[in-house]
Amino acid sequence: MGGQRPGRTDYLIPVLALGFALALFLWPNLAPEHNGPGAGVASLMATLLLTGAAFATVAHSDLVAARLGQPFGTLVLTLSVTTIEVSVIASLMLNQENNPTLARESVLSVIMIVTSGIVGLCLLLGGFKHREQHIMQQGITGYLSVIVALGVMLLILPNETHAHTRGTFTPFQLAYMAFVSVGLYGVFLYMQTVRYAEHFEAQQPRHGHDKPSPRQFATALVMLLLSLGAVVALSRHVASGVETFLGQFQLADPDAVKGALLAALVLMPEGISAVRAAARNHLQHSLNIALGSVLATIALTIPAMAAISIYIGKPMVLGLDPEDRTLMVLTFVLCILSFGTGRTNALTGIIHLIVFGVYVMLLFVP
Repeated sequence: MGGQRPGRTDYLIPVLALGFALALFLWPNLAPEHNGPGAGVASLMATLLLTGAAFATVAHSDLVAARLGQPFGTLVLTLSVTTIEVSVIASLMLNQENNPTLARESVLSVIMIVTSGIVGLCLLLGGFKHREQHIMQQGITGYLSVIVALGVMLLILPNETHAHTRGTFTPFQLAYMAFVSVGLYGVFLYMQTVRYAEHFEAQQPRHGHDKPSPRQFATALVMLLLSLGAVVALSRHVASGVETFLGQFQLADPDAVKGALLAALVLMPEGISAVRAAARNHLQHSLNIALGSVLATIALTIPAMAAISIYIGKPMVLGLDPEDRTLMVLTFVLCILSFGTGRTNALTGIIHLIVFGVYVMLLFVP
């Protein structure tokens, strides 16, 4: 997972983040949702600390993963990032007025940023440095089959049902699809970790990664939980600050921009790990991180938000707009073509990045 060991900052930031969240709780005039003199500074501090806590989460999950081995290690990282994402999406969704399309936009942003942006950068960088890279085709096909199935069922199918509002499921349909998503993810995990574990292992040996001691593992596990706690505690304050900041601009689709900013924030440390792995000619490991994050986001974030939506009685729009639906399907087709031979090169990376550029353009000029 990158071979990095947490530094002193990675131990300090979660404690600072929790302390700052407690200060915001005890002195509500500092909270970003209030317009007190310290609200702007508090919002900026909350965002910086949440970003640091997210990086600390990945650093400590790396250490935990090194002890557990693969593919469990990648699973720890993706589940940690998914926990961060769910907490921030829930905070944004529940902040001020309801944002019924925010969960959809956040999940779409993760799909597009990873499958076009991060994957494109990995293929381009790996292709330039190593000309061609090899992957375990069976494992990548497993990822893509589940991602495509869930993406279509959860983000395209809602536009085709007989629900009263276009783009939504009825409460029963939403609960059923949430159960299907979690169940399918559970089946995939069994196949990945037990039945076909060899399909997800990197072909190249990875040197220089010493297994941490039990004491290091225990420390990293505690700090991982603290880091996740800090992210969850700060997410409400960051959500309020983002709402206030974006409210100053006349955006055509503010929820789409919010979702993209959220996805970029959450995926930043994971994306760096994936790109570094591709540069070291560990493309299989890189794609395990990237595609694992997409799969966990679709399969776990939407069911979590569905449970919140049903519980609080607020609607959640999942069906994509036509331009978003077209881009998502195009990206799925590109991924299938890019990994269809088991060998990759820089050309497909460039194409992925061009599609990513179109996605970014449509965020601001839909």
